[in-house]
Amino acid sequence: MVVAGDRGVQPPSVVLVTGASRFLGGYLVAKLAQDPTVERVIAVDSRAPSKDMLRRMGRAEFVRADIRNPLIGKVLRGAKVDTVVHAATMVKPPKSGSRTAMKDMNVLGAMQLFAVCQKSPDVRKVVVRSTAAVYGCSPKDPAKFSEEMSARRPPRGGFARDSIEIEGYARGLGRRRPEIAVSVLRMAPLIGPNRHGSVSRYLQSPVVPTILGRDARMQLVHEEDALAALERATVAGPAGTFNIAGDGVVMLSQAIRRAGGVPVPVPVQLISSLGRVVPGSGLRGFTREQLEYYHFGCGLDTTRMRTELGFEPRWTTVQALDDMVRGAAIRPVVSKEWLRSVESRIQDMAGVGEAVR
Repeated sequence: MVVAGDRGVQPPSVVLVTGASRFLGGYLVAKLAQDPTVERVIAVDSRAPSKDMLRRMGRAEFVRADIRNPLIGKVLRGAKVDTVVHAATMVKPPKSGSRTAMKDMNVLGAMQLFAVCQKSPDVRKVVVRSTAAVYGCSPKDPAKFSEEMSARRPPRGGFARDSIEIEGYARGLGRRRPEIAVSVLRMAPLIGPNRHGSVSRYLQSPVVPTILGRDARMQLVHEEDALAALERATVAGPAGTFNIAGDGVVMLSQAIRRAGGVPVPVPVQLISSLGRVVPGSGLRGFTREQLEYYHFGCGLDTTRMRTELGFEPRWTTVQALDDMVRGAAIRPVVSKEWLRSVESRIQDMAGVGEAVR
């Protein structure tokens, strides 16, 4: 349980959480609704959460609204919201949308939300769920990124670029309204038994395509630790930017073997095409950030997370990976015939020797 009031931080009374239909936003609302020190919890999203999630939210109030709409200002002012948690950033374009629609929802949505917070006399804390993707992934990266560092090579993916802009607008809010504590949490990729995220989908495939000649360093955060860190920042955390990740790293090849998969090295030029060639490869629909992560990986310095945010993860990277494996559905049996057919197709695409021995 997070103890409110640590380090002289005034506990929240009325909390508004965006992205309530998604994993982190929805479960954060559920946890805050169980906290007797929080008087009122308002969940906001443009789509309704599942019936199970609404049940978990308990006494929290759900408002179906688009944060790009001026209606969000009426909600903040009417409820006298003092703490805003922004967890609604989209990772990839919606099925019926485009990259332009994604940027519109991410960047313009954040601009509108922060503008409303700036005008509100009641808001005193803003928490932003960000991502380690802002550091990018390149062969020139340091062993660990600290919060003061920036990407060695500008990220090319839309999600990372949007997150950098959102962080910039959040810092601008903090400069214009210094009495508002702005906390930014840069989270490593989430993994765990209940989350169907990109890493889980990738590692749970029976055959896992990897990039020939590379073995990325993966640093992950367990879904429970990500949620606990977000709760900590909301209830008792100070202002600042914090890397959120479990201790240690695991090489991609080790992660695949621990998950029971078969790594299949292929040239980097073909990795994005394998979703159409290898059924169940987990690569279908992956974003540029995710593919670059499996190319180079990314390490995070979490010193500030412990010393300033006061948060200690329960799970290391390896423990989080193993918990995902234990909680995952039983891996389908891979027949030799199926494996040979996949091998043949990959060889035909790659024009190289045997990919699987």
